[in-house]
Amino acid sequence: MEYNFREIEKKWQKRWVEEKTYQVTEDDSKQKFYVLNMFPYPSGAGLHVGHPLGYIASDIYARYKRLQGFNVLNPMGYDAYGLPAEQYAIQTGQHPAITTDANIKRYKEQLDNIGFSFDWNREIRTCDPEYYHWTQWAFQKMFNSYYCNDTQQARPIEELEKAFALYGNEGLNAACSEEIRFTADEWNAKNEKEKQEILMNYRIAYLGETMVNWCAELGTVLANDEVVDGVSERGGFPVVQKKMRQWCLRVSAYAQRLLDGLDTIDWTDSLKETQKNWIGRSEGAEVQFKVKDSDIEFTIFTTRADTMFGVTFMVLAPESELVAQLTTPEQKAEVNAYLDRTKKRTERERIADRSVTGVFSGSYAINPFTGEAVPVWISDYVLAGYGTGAIMAVPAHDSRDYAFAKHFGLEIRPLVEGCDVSEESFDAKEGIVCNSPRPDATPYCDLSLNGLTIKEAIETTKKYVKEHNLGRVKVNYRLRDAIFSRQRYWGEPFPVYYKDGMPYMIDEASLPLELPEVAKFLPTETGEPPLGHATRWAWDTANKCVVENEKIDNATIFPLELNTMPGFAGSSAYYLRYMDPRNHQALVGPKTDQYWKNVDLYVGGTEHATGHLIYSRFWNKFLHDLGVSTVEEPFQKLVNQGMIQGRSNFVYRIKDTNTFVSLNLKDQYDVTPLHVDVNIVSNDILDLEAFKAWRPEYATAEFILEDGKYICGWAVEKMSKSMFNVVNPDMIVEKYGADTLRMYEMFLGPVEQSKPWDTNGIDGVDRFLKKKFWSLFYNRTGEYLVKEEPATKDELKSLHKLIKKVTGDIEQFSYNTSVSAFMICVNELSNLKCNKKEVLEQFIIILTPFAPHICEELWHTLGHDTSVCDAVWPAYNEEYLKEDTVNYTISFNGKARFNMEFAADESSEAIQAAVLADERSQKWIEGKTPKKIIVVPKKIVNVVV
Repeated sequence: MEYNFREIEKKWQKRWVEEKTYQVTEDDSKQKFYVLNMFPYPSGAGLHVGHPLGYIASDIYARYKRLQGFNVLNPMGYDAYGLPAEQYAIQTGQHPAITTDANIKRYKEQLDNIGFSFDWNREIRTCDPEYYHWTQWAFQKMFNSYYCNDTQQARPIEELEKAFALYGNEGLNAACSEEIRFTADEWNAKNEKEKQEILMNYRIAYLGETMVNWCAELGTVLANDEVVDGVSERGGFPVVQKKMRQWCLRVSAYAQRLLDGLDTIDWTDSLKETQKNWIGRSEGAEVQFKVKDSDIEFTIFTTRADTMFGVTFMVLAPESELVAQLTTPEQKAEVNAYLDRTKKRTERERIADRSVTGVFSGSYAINPFTGEAVPVWISDYVLAGYGTGAIMAVPAHDSRDYAFAKHFGLEIRPLVEGCDVSEESFDAKEGIVCNSPRPDATPYCDLSLNGLTIKEAIETTKKYVKEHNLGRVKVNYRLRDAIFSRQRYWGEPFPVYYKDGMPYMIDEASLPLELPEVAKFLPTETGEPPLGHATRWAWDTANKCVVENEKIDNATIFPLELNTMPGFAGSSAYYLRYMDPRNHQALVGPKTDQYWKNVDLYVGGTEHATGHLIYSRFWNKFLHDLGVSTVEEPFQKLVNQGMIQGRSNFVYRIKDTNTFVSLNLKDQYDVTPLHVDVNIVSNDILDLEAFKAWRPEYATAEFILEDGKYICGWAVEKMSKSMFNVVNPDMIVEKYGADTLRMYEMFLGPVEQSKPWDTNGIDGVDRFLKKKFWSLFYNRTGEYLVKEEPATKDELKSLHKLIKKVTGDIEQFSYNTSVSAFMICVNELSNLKCNKKEVLEQFIIILTPFAPHICEELWHTLGHDTSVCDAVWPAYNEEYLKEDTVNYTISFNGKARFNMEFAADESSEAIQAAVLADERSQKWIEGKTPKKIIVVPKKIVNVVV
């Protein structure tokens, strides 16, 4: 009887829905396990075979943990806000909600075809008001909180207001945008707007002036990863750096906690290192420099306080406010031209690019340690967001300063005895300090570092800076606050209205504030975001509702915020909402959160290492401070799946003809290689009729064949529509079945590695399931073979070897070797003609996570009424794995000559005697008496002659 995969897979997918097999609720009698895939964006193109890789890997683990007795949460939903749907709306006029809904239906259909164990009852969509209610709620909580550095947690902003009224901000240690000082009297004398402006300096969600990537064509701010080579990733439009008043989240306040948390989670070392570098902790000193012939002073941050005597110039970031103050009239035109050029480069591009550019400001700064006037330059290798946006340059001991000094002919002064800076900077932090001060210089201050080690000099200088009020010792972080505004329509609305130019939150009880309808999805003619087109977008504070704009009186009715939240807003706490998706009173109920706690296994791509994973961790830590999230770290274990690359096929057209020549004959002609749709190629053989029908220009194509076939060339490339190498999983499922797709994707290689898709190899996995595995239960005539007989020793050995292997592999995500192990075991059982229920029942359970449909079918044929999902994962028994005999390699003077079998428990003396008695040994002993015989248990016997 053949395995009818189409009928059987559809049958079980339907049954699983009807019987609510994958629905889960909290169960205190069971240990929980939370499996989560990174939130997918439902694109119009749907899934290709690369997308399910991580979902299959996590699904195998979820099913495995359920079989082990865990209460498994394995939800799925959609990160539904995004620029593609908005761009499509701009082009066609179709509302993004309609596009998104259609895309989601397509996605869900494709996912269901693959047989995932998702609890669809918990589905969430970020564009659903019921969901973004809690995104808006969290934003309001951030607005109404500040970060206390003393207690290292978020605290209510009301605490600050009370403290300011009594003490001003003296002694306050809170995260802020800029250091300001005021007394209680000064605070109490301010009006409401002035007080709100001061509080904005401390709020965790705040309005701030920031440099952004502005794309005029798209009419919005873009994140760094949305900009490539100075243009938008989507559409290729020019992007410039621009200062704008934006909503920001004070992520930087959590920098140390984000670092410390990495020690408590099970992530790869490389991913942790990426996050550590992104957070960028450094200890150093802030030092004040005075501008020559001016009252202006500015601060620099340095981790190498020992190099103060080697400063030969200063550099300002192009965005620094000091640029305008320090640029002299003579240099103004040159400086402005340079600033225009740097506007087109993102910070990420500036960090990556090592080319040297810059311009002299015309001003000089006084080195507080030498009294020398050093020139102040402007260059885009200095970033405004790190430190103070101004640096002291020590070219002898910093590679970028060195390149700059060489390029512009500036002094390079070495500070370490014996170092050679003729060709490159000396960046090592070891050695004895010299030239600090120089022997020929008149001392300007009473500090000398000469003769000290670098480590000693750093500490001595930091102490001197602090004692002489030249600055302060400080820990700095590269981590920036997150820009949280987007000038788009399709995103979460801010629950904010404006009174006297200052933002206020709408009442929490009035959430969610729903996205309004607009006539156009483009920015307005006056440059406002698309919400500027809304005619009903004002907040009535008396009636607590949205009203028409024409009613705005700035007394009780005020304008609402026109920006929307960015893409990462909805994906920053979605893992919490999955725990309690239908709770109308809270993001997640306390009892529910206490049960599920956090995600035990998180699976997704490496591209989110510095975006989503930083923001989610920050968001969760904030909610932890509020007492909403029980556990501070949201994702305990993280696995990054690799990418499935495309395996492209090529045809070869003879130039100036419509004739195509087969691969191995192409060198005889002048040909042009062309990509061909991989879906009309099988085992690199082109379907000629399908090719002619593929495109009108190929309808009259002629072919030069080899052995009656057209053989295509191939190459591994990124899977993309332009290369015609996108393989639709629907086609694989239709042709081979979901179980074959699932197992083949795992068989391609380790989950974490990238590997090419090659449909040519799928037949082996398909035969394994439908022929070899199925034939253990049914013969070709459909006769049921399973017997209620005790298993033999060899059958149990084969089975328990498999149980041990697959259990270990799943824990290590080595699924590819599990698939090989299944194949080996089936071959062994077939050779043993095994049809024992005792063996096959346990085999089904082990295979279930990989191929749930065929296993569910066979489980029921064995007489079970409940789902195989609720079976018990078998434990292996070491007794069955013990070998009765051992194969020894017999060597003479270290060279292997033959092999011998011995009982596993044979004594060393008996083995030695048997080796010497074997007639084959006489040839190598040559009548001599062996000096000694070395027996390495269960491996080798070496006879020394």
